[in-house]
Amino acid sequence: MTDRKNDARSFLGKTVHIKIDRPLGSTHPKHQNIVYPVNYGYLPHIIGGDGEEMDVYLLGVDIPVKEYTAQIIAVIYRHDDDEDKLVAAPLGVRFTAEDIRKATAFQEQYFDSEIEIL
Repeated sequence: MTDRKNDARSFLGKTVHIKIDRPLGSTHPKHQNIVYPVNYGYLPHIIGGDGEEMDVYLLGVDIPVKEYTAQIIAVIYRHDDDEDKLVAAPLGVRFTAEDIRKATAFQEQYFDSEIEIL
C-alpha cells in the first residue's frame, strides 16, 4: 500500500490532461443503475494499481466533456481495492473532503476509503 499511496500522492497539485470515458450523465458499462453525476475518466499512459490507466473524478465541470485539463486536488485511497482514485478540478477550484465524498459517493460508497486533499 505504501508504494501505491506515494504514487497517487505524487499527482497532488499537478496539472493533468484527462480523457473522459464516462461523461456526466452516462451509466456504468457493467452496472446500469450507476449514473455518473460527475465526469469520470483516466490519465492516458499512466498505469494505476489495477494495471489499467489511472482513474480520475473531474469535479467542478457541470457539462459532459470528452477531455479536460485540470489540477489534481485530492486522492481517494481505497483500502479494500487495488487502485486509488485521483480527483481533479479546474485550476483554482477547490473542494473540501466532505464535498468530494458527497460528489463521489455514487461509486465510492462501495469501498473503504480515505481522502487526502491538496
